[in-house]
Amino acid sequence: MSALASKDRSEGFSGSIRKNLALRTRYYIIFVAREKDGRLRKIPIPLHYAGVFVAAAVVGAFTITGMAGSYTRMLLKTASFNQVRQQQAALRKDYSQLQREAHEKDIQAASLGSLASEVSALYGLRKNLVAKAATTPVAPGSSDTPATFTEQAYAQSLDQLASLRTSALSGSLRTFSVGMAANVPADWVNLAGAPSLWPIMGRITSSFGEREDPFNGEGAFHAGVDISGTFGEGVRATADGTVEIVSTATGYGREVLIRHANGIETLYGHLSGFAVTTGQQVRRGQVIGYVGLSGRTTGPHLHYEVRIHNTPVNPYRYLRETAQQLASSSETASGLGKGGK
Repeated sequence: MSALASKDRSEGFSGSIRKNLALRTRYYIIFVAREKDGRLRKIPIPLHYAGVFVAAAVVGAFTITGMAGSYTRMLLKTASFNQVRQQQAALRKDYSQLQREAHEKDIQAASLGSLASEVSALYGLRKNLVAKAATTPVAPGSSDTPATFTEQAYAQSLDQLASLRTSALSGSLRTFSVGMAANVPADWVNLAGAPSLWPIMGRITSSFGEREDPFNGEGAFHAGVDISGTFGEGVRATADGTVEIVSTATGYGREVLIRHANGIETLYGHLSGFAVTTGQQVRRGQVIGYVGLSGRTTGPHLHYEVRIHNTPVNPYRYLRETAQQLASSSETASGLGKGGK
C-alpha cells in the first residue's frame, strides 16, 4: 500500500510540473477558416517565434532602407556622371570649332604673307626702275625729274598695293603694268609646270578670301574659288603632275589633290566621280573627275584651290587658258611639226 501511494504521489508531482510549464509558455493563437461559416482551425504560435519574426522584420527593414539609400546614391552619381560627360562633349565640340577657326586664320595669315611677298616683289621691281631712271640723263625737252618720278612711283605703288589687297580678299582679277616686269619670270605663275588651265569653263560663283558662309551666314575664309558647272561635266587637270589624294572629305566631298612641280598643288572638290587613282601621272588637260555636289554644297559646281607649299593662294592668277585654247595650241604645234618635216 505504501509503495502504491508513493507512486501515485510521484506521478501527481510530475503532472503538476508539466502543468505549470504549460501555463508558463505563452502562445499567439491564429484562427484560420476556409469559408465564412466554415470550421475554424487554431494555429498556436509560441511567443519566442513572434520575437524572432519581429527581429527578422526589423533587420529586413534596415536592409531595404540601406539598399534604397545605395540605389539613390547610385542614381545621383549616374546623373552627375552623365552631366560631366555632356559637358566634356560640349567642350570637345567647342575645342574642335576653335581648332577649325585657328586653322582658317593660319591659312588666311599664310595667304596674306604670300600677298606681302608679291607686293614686295612688285615694289622691288618699281624701285629698281626708279633707281635706273634716276641715273639716266634727262633729255633737254623733258619735264620729268628724278624727284617727281619717285613721287609718282611711290603713289602708284600705294595704288597697286590697295588693288592687290582687294584682289587677294575679293578674288577680282587685276593686272598691272610695271614696265619690264612682264618679261621677268619673278613669280610662281611663270614657273615651269605651274597651273594655267581652267579646270572647267563656267561662272565663278564664290571668290577667294573672306565670304559669308552659305549655310550658317557667318564670315568664313574661302581657300579657293567655286566655278559653276553642269552635273557630270569633266574636270581637267590644270598642269602636269602626280595624283596625291583621291578620297572623300567632310567639307569638299569627293576630292582630288594633284602635286605639281616647285611645291605647287591643286585641289578639286565636290566631285561626283573620279577618273584617276592615287599615284597616277596626269597631263595638263586630262580629265581627272566629274562635276558633282558631294560634301557641303548648295548645287553642282567645282571647288578649285591652288596651294604653294601647302598655303592656299588666289587661283585667279592661274586661270589663264581654256581647254579650247589648249587644244588649238596643240593643233598649231602639231601642224608646225608636220610642216618642219
